[in-house]
Amino acid sequence: MDIVKILIEEFQLKPFQVTNTIELIDEGNTIPFIARYRKEQTGDLKDTVLREFSNRLNYLRNLEERQLEVIRLIDEQDKLTEDLKKEILKAETLQRVEDLYRPYRPKRRTRATIAKEKGLEGLANTILLQEVKYGQLEKEVIQYIDEEKEVNTIEEALNGAMDIISEIFSDNAEYRDIIRDIAYNKGIIKTEGTKEEEKSVYEMYYDYKEPVKTIANHRILAINRGEKEKFLKVNLDLPEEEIISKLKSLIIKNPLSDSKIYLEKSLEDSYKRLIFPSIEREIRSNLTERAEDEAIKVFAFNLEPLLMQPPIKGKVVMGIDPGFRTGCKVAVVDDTGKLLVYTTVYPTEPQNKIEETKRELAKLIQEYDVDIIAIGNGTASRETEMVVAEMLKEIPQKVSYIIVSEAGASVYSASEVGQEEFPDLDVSIRGAISIARRLQDPLAELVKIDPKHIGVGQYQHDLNQGKLNEALTAVVEDCVNTVGVDLNTASPSLLKYVSGISKRVATNLVEYRNEIGKFKSRDELLHVKGLGEKTFVQCAGFLRIPEGTNPLDNTGVHPESYEIAEKLLDMDIKEKKVEELSKELEIGILTLKDIIEELEKPGRDPRDEMPKPIFRTDVLEIDDLKKDMVLTGTVRNVVDFGAFVDIGVKQDGLVHISHLSNRFVKHPKEIVKVGDIVKVKILDVDVERSRISLSMKDI
Repeated sequence: MDIVKILIEEFQLKPFQVTNTIELIDEGNTIPFIARYRKEQTGDLKDTVLREFSNRLNYLRNLEERQLEVIRLIDEQDKLTEDLKKEILKAETLQRVEDLYRPYRPKRRTRATIAKEKGLEGLANTILLQEVKYGQLEKEVIQYIDEEKEVNTIEEALNGAMDIISEIFSDNAEYRDIIRDIAYNKGIIKTEGTKEEEKSVYEMYYDYKEPVKTIANHRILAINRGEKEKFLKVNLDLPEEEIISKLKSLIIKNPLSDSKIYLEKSLEDSYKRLIFPSIEREIRSNLTERAEDEAIKVFAFNLEPLLMQPPIKGKVVMGIDPGFRTGCKVAVVDDTGKLLVYTTVYPTEPQNKIEETKRELAKLIQEYDVDIIAIGNGTASRETEMVVAEMLKEIPQKVSYIIVSEAGASVYSASEVGQEEFPDLDVSIRGAISIARRLQDPLAELVKIDPKHIGVGQYQHDLNQGKLNEALTAVVEDCVNTVGVDLNTASPSLLKYVSGISKRVATNLVEYRNEIGKFKSRDELLHVKGLGEKTFVQCAGFLRIPEGTNPLDNTGVHPESYEIAEKLLDMDIKEKKVEELSKELEIGILTLKDIIEELEKPGRDPRDEMPKPIFRTDVLEIDDLKKDMVLTGTVRNVVDFGAFVDIGVKQDGLVHISHLSNRFVKHPKEIVKVGDIVKVKILDVDVERSRISLSMKDI
């Protein structure tokens, strides 16, 4: 297998890009490092492309390894032919390799293996050859009757032979390909309710069918969940007559032979008993894998803009974690995220201490110069928001509030990280601190939470957890390394996502920082336990020291390029073209452009270019909404069928995919992403069911 050639064709790349990228990956370089500091070698491949490339490279290498393993295993059985070897080496998928290996794979005890033990393989081969003339087969069968082997009658001998033939048909890779093709093109997924008298979210699937080739990914995941929860029974319906007829035309070579009837019976048995159940499992599994892969992509697509929301710098924030019976937990943090004070207020049922709450919040605002209030969007959020909005009208200070997603705050509160940060605080107070801090610096706070708990996915708990974690970790890594990390303030949770830094090294790094007080130079990283020269190369460019001894330590310029950067600082570069400078300094154009950009904007935060969140000073009720009203909102989640938008009421509104644009939209992510500020028109409000339908068309 020529892996390089395959990757060149699939990714539409030049040979040097593929060979260099493979070499960089094999050397142990991280994807963020390759994307940022090895642009010349890769031809400026982006991190997302590099990750796809790396995954595909792994698949092809696994495929090649499996091909050679299967060839060895068949050869050990003395059954390997040149044609079979060529077929295996030609296989483009692991599925095809396994199909070709199927006839040679050691089997558990089956009806066919029992028939072989009874000495009936010769009879099976005679029937398969189709050379026995009409009416002559019985003479052949008699010689296989053997009471010692428990073959007492002609019928028993024929049944045993047909069991062997059924398995041979089932193991035929070409027949499976034919059935698979028909299944994908003409198969129907059918569902029926098992608890039809019971109301559930699966009611639309109680009597439902859809072609395999068109079924939407989110419906596959919904059906799977309904089946798992025992609300649905799911079947694959295939055109059985067409399949069997197609296979008969390939199998029956001599219709006048005595073999015909037994071959037809074997084929029907093989299809119903062996092939169909196997193909059904495979199709369902492949549909699920496809749906999961797409859901993971959408999750990752949503996660990136959420993590890259612009930080609200230099503001004192009051975080409120709303609640009913146990009250609302309040925490005020300073502009660096340090906890100043915390308390509990009871503005909601059952206490209803509204005036007392307003006085307490007003007092904290005055005492600590609070700039913004961040209110979690969970239970009692709406009731708390109304009290806060009233209070803000009554005080002289100009303070605004914002509703913040509290997804994952409770997970953080009870986590090891939360306990380490605030060992003496109640779990619920940690939640209020998290809500305040995630407004100040979403990335630094959200990295403390397992990405799947951040609340921008769909069916995340039903997905392949290994794949999901890998994809989401990649997104967090890319975001953290794109922004860069302040070496003197970063938590271990943030540092472990920096290129090349493991969880252990992140902890060692913070411990060393605590010993020395502050890092003054990137070179000091080499004193950290477990952080050697190789790790230094991977991580140094992504770690910033705002007040270090060398100003370059607060930029994205890698230490390996300091000499070039210093030469640039001594030159009048305005008069020269980049191409000239590249030759003069003997450095690649892409790397040179990056260095110049960093020198022009030292300490630049790419998140500052993202849309700012909407701050509010008053409450909007669902009852205030009227048809055709136009509002500004923030995209909170993007799913296969549309986008959920926060328009300032308790319930997010849904812009269905058909209302995202005047043009045809294949997937909502073509139009919007999490964090986008959008204008929407009210289409319909269902107060009873708390459903708001929105449109982004014709505004």
